[in-house]
Amino acid sequence: MSDTGTGTQAERRTADGSAPPRRPAPGPPPLPVRPPAAAPVPNAARDTAAETPRLGAFLARAAAATAALTVVGAVLGLVRDQAIARFFGASGASDAFLIAWTVPEMAATLLIEDGMALLLVPAFSLALSRRTADAGGAVAGADPVRDLVAATLPRLFLALAAGSALLIAGAGWVVGVLAPGLADPRLAVDCTRLTAVTVLTFGVTGYFSAALRAHGRFLPPAGVYAAYNLGIIGMTLALHSAWGVRAAAAGVAVGSALMILIQLPAFLRLAPPGRPRLPRRRRGAARSAPLLGFAVLAPVVLFVLSRQSQVLVERFLASTLPAGAISHLNYAQKVAQMPMVLSLMICTVTFPVVAQAVADGNRQKARLRVERDLALAGLVVLLGTAVVLGYAPQIIEVLFQRGAFDASDTGATAQVMRVYALGLLGHCLVGALSRPFFASGRPTWFPAFAMGTGLLVTIGAGYALTYRFGVDGIAAANALGISSAALLLLMGLGTRVVPIRARDVVLGLGRLSGAALAAGAAGWAAAPLVSDPVLSLAAGCALVPAVFFLTGLALRSPDVASLLALIRRRFLDGR
Repeated sequence: MSDTGTGTQAERRTADGSAPPRRPAPGPPPLPVRPPAAAPVPNAARDTAAETPRLGAFLARAAAATAALTVVGAVLGLVRDQAIARFFGASGASDAFLIAWTVPEMAATLLIEDGMALLLVPAFSLALSRRTADAGGAVAGADPVRDLVAATLPRLFLALAAGSALLIAGAGWVVGVLAPGLADPRLAVDCTRLTAVTVLTFGVTGYFSAALRAHGRFLPPAGVYAAYNLGIIGMTLALHSAWGVRAAAAGVAVGSALMILIQLPAFLRLAPPGRPRLPRRRRGAARSAPLLGFAVLAPVVLFVLSRQSQVLVERFLASTLPAGAISHLNYAQKVAQMPMVLSLMICTVTFPVVAQAVADGNRQKARLRVERDLALAGLVVLLGTAVVLGYAPQIIEVLFQRGAFDASDTGATAQVMRVYALGLLGHCLVGALSRPFFASGRPTWFPAFAMGTGLLVTIGAGYALTYRFGVDGIAAANALGISSAALLLLMGLGTRVVPIRARDVVLGLGRLSGAALAAGAAGWAAAPLVSDPVLSLAAGCALVPAVFFLTGLALRSPDVASLLALIRRRFLDGR
């Protein structure tokens, strides 16, 4: 899919196939997510077709392109972790880098993946709606999109730059808070100062990504992590012998700058520099846009910080364990969460659709879209969970066991990864369910409450389990906490924002979970039968999905049956 379509091409994607009215304002048209509402029909089967065929095809192409680039970024992320494991193993040096890595992890969640998107996608969607609504009577040269950018981006840039500077100055204090158990924190402080620039660069990256996705441009945002990981890999390979693990930290700074550069051309085409000449009243409205006010910002920030604090709790508890514990947790988490990352790309692509449906008051369309997203995301993440449960040792051995990363590290990391896998569905649901809560751009504190409750569960379970079970106890606490937050979000969504059928969703996910447990058990039993880890893992990639889908059919999972029917139509019937 090309993300650089012209206005004429986008006009062809309207719901009824006709071109929209000519607009005097420049810039590309918005994502075609607002087809005219159809008259109610009694047939439930017809109700499930919430999107027009044109919109459905567009979302499918966007999801496929996003999936491809997400996989590329994930593979490069594995190469990045392999390089760090090869040169530094699971040691004090790798622990120091991972303490500094907490900064970009927090920044990525707050400024790219969740916070900035939850705030700005609704804001840009509203600006696009105003652009279309004002087409017939706006002042010449008026463009609400450029007005929004001019009113928000400069201030955001200054705030983020100040945050980076403060973090650089206070790096020693930050390391002391994150990992008070480190014997020698100096290396971690140096690495933290190098990674602190991501507060600025990730913020600009997240702003560009939200603007582009709201316009229906998904390729540049999907490619940012590929550029980011290339920067880290390149710096690590080039300078590890001279700078040690500081080379990887410098690579974080370089890679984060590449994330901006890869999106800059597309962003400039959507919102060229220069403030549009708008009436005084309009400029004031843009500056006080309620979608970007404190009442909306505070719940989003609190939710994202509570979610990412799960990692802070892990690092804090693991810093009291023997050297290498933080590294084992990190490698296990990065690999185990790959299925979750792939599943959430579905919700990333459809978030503008949900935002438009909620803004338009079309609760039925929003419900169908959210339920469909939860089912598909749950299927993807639970299939991945089954693979992780069955073949964790083989996965870690193939990916990391070389150089300074030895067999004992493989065993410890694989055990932790299997425990982490128990919380993958919870991580996926938190990411998927949070988006509808914030889709309307109105203040809502329930996600922050749910995530805060989950964080308290993580802290309590972590202190109770770490002393006895070590890193496995930390991973179990993470799974308990995130699953508690996911359950609260699922129960609360239908009564507050989108009237999803929570009971049906839970039953569907329960059937998929049963299929995942059966497939994971089959893989766990079969994996040792093939001694070579590569061949064993290759066999598992056939065995686990087969058992998963067969068990799903036996449990009468409608999601498995629907997916298999779709595959049959696409590949056997040629439709």
